[in-house]
Amino acid sequence: MNIESLRNYCLTKKGVEEGLPFGPDTLVFKVGGKLFLLAALDAVPLQFNVKCEPENAVLLREQYSCVLPGYHMNKRHWNTIICDGTASEKLLQQWIDDSYKLVLDSLPKNLKQQIILEK
Repeated sequence: MNIESLRNYCLTKKGVEEGLPFGPDTLVFKVGGKLFLLAALDAVPLQFNVKCEPENAVLLREQYSCVLPGYHMNKRHWNTIICDGTASEKLLQQWIDDSYKLVLDSLPKNLKQQIILEK
């Protein structure tokens, strides 16, 4: 996965906005105004942070060498993923999906419903 395929994948999700609120080196994706993915634009290989259930976050770190505690994030809830080829693109997309769903599910009911009904 590269930055363009990551960006394109994130933007296919309903209600997603992208921005650079932390400066020109960190691309941020939000749903309902809440962060679900940050990507370091200058990192080689590509690295991104995604939200994760705390129990699952630890399991993923034990299972995959490319999964680390979230860099500059709450390490209980965030993982940093290094796109070094050890995890398939399908698996990377699943971790992005999980993060998106966690954040979407945490939104107020009316906002979540509005996003789900978007075209």
